[in-house]
Amino acid sequence: MPQRAWSEKRERQYEHIKGGLLEHGRDEDTAEEIAARTVNKERARAGEAKESSRLSRTDISSSRRGGLRSHHGPRGRTRDQLYDEAKALGIEGRSKMSKRQLASAVDRRRGRSG
Repeated sequence: MPQRAWSEKRERQYEHIKGGLLEHGRDEDTAEEIAARTVNKERARAGEAKESSRLSRTDISSSRRGGLRSHHGPRGRTRDQLYDEAKALGIEGRSKMSKRQLASAVDRRRGRSG
């Protein structure tokens, strides 16, 4: 069993996040993974981790980000996510498109309706 280097505060944070995810219908394994990643990212941002990626230290905090990147919220994917998908799909004119236009173009290219 791996040794945990988390403080009591981080253990409580982990249990709180995991519990919330389980209440919202996530399965146990997924809830544990998301909770652990979130706690580790917060540890990196606070300078508590020995090693961390640059993105973990500089990206917006997990609590502030909320569902922005979840693809489940009422607003779905962010404009930047849609732009990146459009770029990967080779959609021309993407830099001048609005979020709605990008979503439509990406979904058409991928064969989705919506």
